[in-house]
Amino acid sequence: MISRIWHGWTTLQNADAYENLLRNEIFEWIDGQKISGYHGIQLYRRPLEDEVEFITIMWFDSLDAVRTFAGEDYEACVVLPQAQALLAHYDKRSQHYEIKIDRLDLPKNEVS
Repeated sequence: MISRIWHGWTTLQNADAYENLLRNEIFEWIDGQKISGYHGIQLYRRPLEDEVEFITIMWFDSLDAVRTFAGEDYEACVVLPQAQALLAHYDKRSQHYEIKIDRLDLPKNEVS
């Protein structure tokens, strides 16, 4: 299993709009691609002093599945124009990690 990690930052004023865009459009767009080997995405949000940091973690079976999503240069970020308009700055490259141990036992569908 491969995790794809990416960071983006918004202004305080754009944070809610960006989160809503992710929830209602971008994550639906990703799901709609029906990528074989894609298992979902998590969103993390952290308020900072003068901006808000967002982290996405996507889960894939393999780097080949990541390439299906991101292209041959699979570390390149995938940021749609409507998201770029709300972000103050963001990672241009995503990081990929092989998951060696997974001891999570989280209840399903309890995070909104």
